Amino acid sequence: MFSNTRRCLLSVLAVLALTACSPDKPKFNAIDITGADYAKGFTLTDHMGQSRRLSDFKGKVVVLFFGYTQCPDVCPTSMVELAEVKRLLGADGDKLQGVFVTVDPARDTAELLKAYMANFDPTFVAFIPTPEQLAVVAKDYKIYYKKVDGKTSTSYTVDHSAGSYVYDTQGNLRLYSRYGVGPQVLAQDIQTLLRATP
Repeated sequence: MFSNTRRCLLSVLAVLALTACSPDKPKFNAIDITGADYAKGFTLTDHMGQSRRLSDFKGKVVVLFFGYTQCPDVCPTSMVELAEVKRLLGADGDKLQGVFVTVDPARDTAELLKAYMANFDPTFVAFIPTPEQLAVVAKDYKIYYKKVDGKTSTSYTVDHSAGSYVYDTQGNLRLYSRYGVGPQVLAQDIQTLLRATP
């Protein structure tokens, strides 16, 4: 019969042995949502008129943002920062895929989105859901969007969630990056993902 002290010591040693054998979990600045059962992907039409899936970008770290071209501040700031993240990654910049999903499909045409993406980085891809598709994708991604009437029927704005989802090179959802963290912080997280993902 083991004494209580021996039992406790053996329990501690077993825990330490398991800890020593398990790989270190990467530490991120963004919210780690690895294993989440939402935001699994979609099939939508991109700004080139092609039907594509989010999984088409496997092999790259995907940063996914919801916004619209007439957004006065949050969207252009986020896209400028994402382009800066790509620059900060240096040689690994080509392993980053920026993805933009419009929450204003009524005004954001393919031509407009093509020009919008080119303003930031021509490799970034924009998707244009139908209003029905947008409702489904927004629910799956737990994002908020709401039209706010302006002075005319076409001068409205759209309130929307401002964070970004980050997928690793295997297409797995890993992080939720809050708006305003800055390009250096996001670049650091992406470098961590690139090191951690085979």
